Amino acid sequence: MSPRARTLIQLSLAGALLTAAVAAPPAWAADRGRPVPLRVATYNVHAGAGSDGVFDLDRQAAVLRALDADVIGLQEIDVHWGARSQGLDMAGELARRLGMRVSFAPIYSLDPVTAGEPRREYGVAVLSRFPVRSAANHEITRLSTQDENPVPAPAPGFGEVTLKVRGVPVQVFVTHLDYRADPAVREAQVADTRRIMARERAELPGARQFLLGDFNAGPSAPELAPLWKELRDAGAGTPDTYPAEAPAKRIDYVAVGEGVRVHDVAVPQEPTASDHRPVVAEVSLDRRVPGRD
Repeated sequence: MSPRARTLIQLSLAGALLTAAVAAPPAWAADRGRPVPLRVATYNVHAGAGSDGVFDLDRQAAVLRALDADVIGLQEIDVHWGARSQGLDMAGELARRLGMRVSFAPIYSLDPVTAGEPRREYGVAVLSRFPVRSAANHEITRLSTQDENPVPAPAPGFGEVTLKVRGVPVQVFVTHLDYRADPAVREAQVADTRRIMARERAELPGARQFLLGDFNAGPSAPELAPLWKELRDAGAGTPDTYPAEAPAKRIDYVAVGEGVRVHDVAVPQEPTASDHRPVVAEVSLDRRVPGRD
């Protein structure tokens, strides 16, 4: 073969390879339109005590491990609070035992009984298999249980973490709404929640939002109705969650925002580890951002 012919063949092969490389999308692009699976749960852990009144963090860690969730919202978490939870940092301990990251948002942060000891804290937390990109502890209206004559006032304990799940930004909020029969404080809390979530959504367009927690009200409660304008109750139709031994009402929620599809939700039959039962949901995240795809 002449040198000129050999050169022409080499140029033709190089051109064909270049055309194929341009035509073929990169490997990551194949996943661009594919929904991202995620397993999300919520659990009120009653400061580590079961329905039998026994503090047993091993028992609760086993329940949480069995959920096999990627993200878990926890309520009634003690951090060096006192004797009822053996002075432990429950958020850190549960994270360590499950091999997850943790973000704790205290509702109360009190001076220690003895100088030099850690602050006594109580609140909510998020456990995550994904790195926490940012975290915030927002204020919502509360009626303190630590004051003798409380009045509704802004207080912390509405936790938020931002995650990135296989390229999709996710905002996870965890809350514990007021427990009193009078819904007035819950009404204010719902209004605060919607305002904060809307603001955070605007700051990170395309983020998929979750609201996890103990709402202390049933799905049809009038004070919760505004929440369902932007969120969907993933657990609609599932069994009751409280009290754990013989559940009579559903007050624990996984609520999802736009771009989240719910595939399955379960309330595990766990009557002892806490006074609530957990809720776990299989969902998928839409990768598409409205107006961009």
